[in-house]
Amino acid sequence: MTVTPNFNFDGKCGEAIKLYQQAFGAQIDCLLHYRDANREDLTKELSEEQQGYIYHAELYIGGQRIMMADNLDISFRPSPALSLTVTMNTKEEVMAAFEVLRDGGEIIYPPHSTTYSACTTNVFDRFGFRWCIMTE
Repeated sequence: MTVTPNFNFDGKCGEAIKLYQQAFGAQIDCLLHYRDANREDLTKELSEEQQGYIYHAELYIGGQRIMMADNLDISFRPSPALSLTVTMNTKEEVMAAFEVLRDGGEIIYPPHSTTYSACTTNVFDRFGFRWCIMTE
C-alpha cells in the first residue's frame, strides 16, 4: 500500500509545478494535459483553455511522489489542516526554498530554530498549500 499526496488546482497546476521545481528541485515524471486524455475519461466538454490544463502530473520531491491536477469537477478549496514537511540538509537550503514559496504566499512561522530543528519554517504558498520546511 502506498499513500501519495494529490494536489488539486483550479487552472494553475502548471504554475505550481514550476514553483515546486524552483523551490525543491522537483522532477516531473508524468505530465498530461486534458487534451491528451481519452474522450471517455472526460465528463463534460472543455473550453480551449481547459484543454490546456493539467489532467495528471506526477512530481518527485526528493524520493517522494506527489500527484497534481487541475480539477474541473469540484470547487477549489485549499485546507490549512494538512501540510507537507520537506526535510533538507542545511539551513541554507531551507532558506532558499522558503524565499521561493513566500513570494505571493503567507508566512505562518518565519524561519527559526527549535529543539528539534536548526531551521524550520511554515508557509502557505500562493496556491494555498501549507509547507513545513526544516532541517533535522
